[in-house]
Amino acid sequence: MEASITLKKVGKLVGDKTVLASLTFGIEKGTLVALVGDNDAGKSTLLKVLAGLENPNYGSVYLHGLDTNKRRLETRQTVAYVPHDVDLDPWLTLEQNIIFDALLYDTHKENIESHIHEYGHALDMGDFMYSLAGGVPQGIQKKAMIIRALAHDPTIMIMDEPTAFMDAPSRRLTWDLIRNLKGSKTIVYSSQFLPEVEAANDRIMVIHEGRVLLDGSLDKLLESTLEYHQFAIEFEELSDELFSTLSRVPTVVNPTKIGDTLHFYGRSRKVFFEVLNACAGALMKDLSIQKLSLQDLLDSAFAQKGMNE
Repeated sequence: MEASITLKKVGKLVGDKTVLASLTFGIEKGTLVALVGDNDAGKSTLLKVLAGLENPNYGSVYLHGLDTNKRRLETRQTVAYVPHDVDLDPWLTLEQNIIFDALLYDTHKENIESHIHEYGHALDMGDFMYSLAGGVPQGIQKKAMIIRALAHDPTIMIMDEPTAFMDAPSRRLTWDLIRNLKGSKTIVYSSQFLPEVEAANDRIMVIHEGRVLLDGSLDKLLESTLEYHQFAIEFEELSDELFSTLSRVPTVVNPTKIGDTLHFYGRSRKVFFEVLNACAGALMKDLSIQKLSLQDLLDSAFAQKGMNE
């Protein structure tokens, strides 16, 4: 398929620290791609580089085949960026903020008004559009920033935590809109709210220390861990000696002790019986077994070290 975004050996330095490390990948047209990772992993910097707001120290970024460094004006017309923090002019209404920004792209006034109506309705903005930006909640401001980004009809959307500050109804409306835009627009976003990522993506890229650690669909990323489960066993008393004994069970992976509860991963449910045999009669109060999630995958025991029996 045609690539909307292509990176070739892109690197970014801040002083002597490597923020992005020789990244090379492509993002297919019309796909919805999530970036996840720690706060200092390099996600926000990568998004700014994709949007043309920051230049890489080396390597090249291409949008629809055009070099963003050599064809800056053309590529800026095709992309929109939604930052994490609110950056609206507080002394203008939300509508005025949107119109002012769209006019910078030479967008026709009728098209701007049409997009404000369409996306304002989709996000249930109502009369908030005519309120001063500084006088409305941050979640409403964030929705206005998304409308602002869409007002000049970009083909590529870059969004840093698109639902930050929003309540649950606003998050649902925002993701409904994003999913509807997928296909007609290429969308790359970052999020720390993993349930949202699990529900809305074609592809997940796990960023760690400026590198792409894992890359693929959620099913593909979890494929190697499908046999594993997460266990939590609560004891009447989980002494340090008992915890040490259970931690040495060969099939117990990444054991941790929280109060009187033992948390660990195991390849199959039969590991519970091996733990039971090692308990030496210690009394158990509760047991839970769950399949692994994206959060488990991002845990260093999985993403960086892999799972060992």
